[in-house]
This record gives sequence, structure tokens and C-alpha cells, in this order.
Amino acid sequence: MTSDSRTAVLAAISGNALLTVLKFGAALVGHSASMMNEAVHSLVDTLNQIFLYLGLHFGSKPPDRQYAFGHGQKKYLWNLWSAIGLFSIGCGLGLAHAWHAWAQLGQKTLPGQLLLPGLGSVDVVWMSLIVLAIAFVVELVVLRLAWRAFTRQAQAEGNRRPIKYLFQSNDPTLLAVLLEDSIAVFGVLLAITGIGLTRLTGNGIWDVSFSVMIALVLGVAAVILGAINMRFLTDVRDPKAEAVFVDVVLSHREIERFHDLRTMVIDDQHTVLVAEVELREEVMLAGLHQRIAAQEENLLLQVPEARQEEPTLREYIADRAAVQATLARTEEIIDDLERQIRQRCPQVSHVTIEVQGIAADDSSMTQSTNVIGGPAIEM
Repeated sequence: MTSDSRTAVLAAISGNALLTVLKFGAALVGHSASMMNEAVHSLVDTLNQIFLYLGLHFGSKPPDRQYAFGHGQKKYLWNLWSAIGLFSIGCGLGLAHAWHAWAQLGQKTLPGQLLLPGLGSVDVVWMSLIVLAIAFVVELVVLRLAWRAFTRQAQAEGNRRPIKYLFQSNDPTLLAVLLEDSIAVFGVLLAITGIGLTRLTGNGIWDVSFSVMIALVLGVAAVILGAINMRFLTDVRDPKAEAVFVDVVLSHREIERFHDLRTMVIDDQHTVLVAEVELREEVMLAGLHQRIAAQEENLLLQVPEARQEEPTLREYIADRAAVQATLARTEEIIDDLERQIRQRCPQVSHVTIEVQGIAADDSSMTQSTNVIGGPAIEM
């Protein structure tokens, strides 16, 4: 659902850009460490979501000569850079500013009133709380948009439980926006608490303490986002696609067993699946004589009538008809497998199924090797 991801990212960029300006203004006027870290938080979120948008843009390019499976993994790379930025700037700079504010406790007097032209004297704390209230509303709106996009994507993939889908989705962009917006709402609440307690007690240590919490929350979010995107940059398997393949093979009367089932997630919309199968001898032989006879008849029609009885030519036609009939039947089975897999798992964009051979109809061998799920399977 690239369109949903794009909408959520653009909404997050717009909202966080506005909040960055408001929070920095309130932080500079009010000398609040919590507000400054929230301003840094909004700035980093804006930059991160620009990275996410670039990832969507570059990752949506189709396959070309250099990228055989498309550019989808670039989304994970841009998202990883976003996580690095969140950790280094959001957490690192936030902790540095909190340390600076702690070192200056008692040396600065927080301004109580601010004289604004045309408005008279304004309480700085109330002004900060109003900015944070606006931030809270904006972040909730953006979070709601991201959550709606996320639930639509979950339902489109047949998952009716969005919370469970959080741990199964291959779309890192929506996950990043959802996580960052959730933390943004939590960060605003922390900032409100820190500023409020500082005003009530007159002790600036509350403001500094909650600014440290905000920075640490950003650090935890960065680690989570980094781990998610690193997982998809290391050729992670697709359990859903593999489960669908096994289920299709189990119910397919022409397949005896499979080997070397492997999948690789390219991005949230593309998975590569590779496997080897062995066909059942009795199914392959059923009707094979009729197919070979039909192929022979078609081949003979392409030969002049005067040469149709030549022994060498008839032997060649018989051999070729047997090969063509066998290949045609094999292609039918493989095409049916691919159709069922793609129908039940649309993100499987590339399927390579190799026919390893034809399993003999031997009951003792079947019992010893187990049809599906026995020692013959290599996962």
C-alpha cells in the first residue's frame, strides 16, 4: 500500500514542520529543557520523514538492468538512515542539551512573564503549555491518519488484528511513521509533565529529568526502527509465502515431495520464492500415451506425406513427441502451482520451481521418505 504510506508520510512531514517552529520558539523564550528536546524531536521527525518519503520515491522504481528485482530494498536503506539520524541527533543532542541544562541549574532564572507587543504580559509557562497542547492535537491527527492507513493495509492482506500485524508487516515506512507519531504523542505528555512540575515546585530538576526521558525514548525508538530495517536488508525469509507454498503442495495431487524451499523478501510488495519438486509417477503417466500420440500426429502433419513412413524419421518424431508431451504436462503442473501461490499470496512476484524428477510409485519408498514434511524437506 504505497499510496497509504505516502499519504501518512506527507501528513507527518507537514505536521512536524509546523510543530518544529512552534516548539523552538517556545523553548527559546521559556528556557525549558523539555521544550527544547521536544523541538529537537519534531525537527528530527521532520527530517526522518523526508528520508522515508525519499525511500518511497526511489524504492518504487521498477526492475532494470542493474536491479533485477526492482529498487524496493532502497526503502529499508533510507529508513535505516532515518533511524541513525533519530538516534544520533534526537537522542544524542537531546541528552547533551539536558546535561547542559542540568549544569546550569540555579544559575538561570526561568522567565515568568513575556511582554508581547499588542498582547501585553504573557505567562511563559502557559504559553509553553498552549504550544504543547497544539502539538498534542496535531500529533494525534497525524497518528490517526497513520493508524487508519495501517489498518487498511492489514485488512487488505487478510489480517483482521492490526496489533498482530505490527510484528508481521513488511512495510517499514508505515511502521516508522506509526512508531514515531506514537512516541511524539508520548513525548508531548512528558514535556507537559516536566514543565508543569517545574512550575508547581519551582525546581528545574523536573524539567531536566523529563527532557532526559524524552531523549531516551527517542533512542529506544531509533534502535527498534534500526533493527526492523536491518532485518529486511539481510535477505529475510517470508514465512507466509512459505506456508502458502507448503499448503498448496500438500493439496496438489501431482506433487510427491519438495526440497530446498527458500524465500526472500525484496520489499513489502515483492517476495522471491524458489523450490524444487518431484512429480508423482502415476499422475504423470496417466494419459501420457494419448498426449504423445497427439504430439506425433501434429508433428507428422508438418512432414511431407512421402516421407512419413521413413523409419529414421518416425523414430525421431516418436522421441520428440514423448519429450514434448512430458514437458507440456510438466509446464501445466508448474503453471498451476504458480497460479495458486500468487492467488493466495499476491506479494510473491517471482516464482522459480524446478522439477527435480519423477518419483516412482513405490509404496516402501514413499513410507520411508514421507510424502511432505519428512526428511526430504530442506528448509
